[in-house]
Amino acid sequence: MNEVALALLRSAKTLARGRVWLLLLWPAVAALLLWIGLAVCLLDWLIGTLVEQPPLSWLAAWGAIWLAKMAAAIGGWLLILAAAFVTAMLLAAIFVMPQLLALVAASDYPELAQLGRDSVAGAAWNGVSGVLLFSLGWLLTLPLWLVPGLALLLPIFWMAWLTRRTFAYDALAAHASDDEWRLLRRRHSLPMLLLGITLALLTHVPLLGLLTPTLAALAYIHLGLEALRHLRQGAVVTIVGIPTIGKELK
Repeated sequence: MNEVALALLRSAKTLARGRVWLLLLWPAVAALLLWIGLAVCLLDWLIGTLVEQPPLSWLAAWGAIWLAKMAAAIGGWLLILAAAFVTAMLLAAIFVMPQLLALVAASDYPELAQLGRDSVAGAAWNGVSGVLLFSLGWLLTLPLWLVPGLALLLPIFWMAWLTRRTFAYDALAAHASDDEWRLLRRRHSLPMLLLGITLALLTHVPLLGLLTPTLAALAYIHLGLEALRHLRQGAVVTIVGIPTIGKELK
């Protein structure tokens, strides 16, 4: 829990830098404008489709058409906001994460040598595959929303899973070797998950939720690089292009 709190505190400190706010805002603004534009064209069709599906079709059959349409409208906007969130997540993972990582690593973790593989294609695949698995899991567990309590827990679980899956790897891909990544993933699986849950709760705050993907990228960078620094005992430097590690990994 201390690791999560430290990552969040350092993220708040990083936000004091003016340039970071531009990186924070543009994925949310771009995603929101895109999906509001699409909503103008798709919302009527989406409401009509939802009204024809159970249980809303049952309400319409019982004569409560107005209630079915109102519920469909709310559901339609929730789906649009969910799509905007996923879009902001992909934009943050593919385009913002590399810039944030370079900024934070240079200012806060300059002693860490890059022993990993920094790949835009790898980040894109990690983000897209995560979203696809997230969407599949969300759809498969939709019937469980009818179970009391799970309608509140399942969205948090899936958001936490997607956040951890997308950003934990990307935060360390450039700096950690494959062996280091596997070791960190095993040792710090609980803090990574707790950070994902904390950020997933923020996604349910109106409008602030769209900023969560970039905040998540920033928080996972601090969590990952601090864990990597501890793993290497703070002794990794690059001398004439050759990385040296103060203590061998076990």
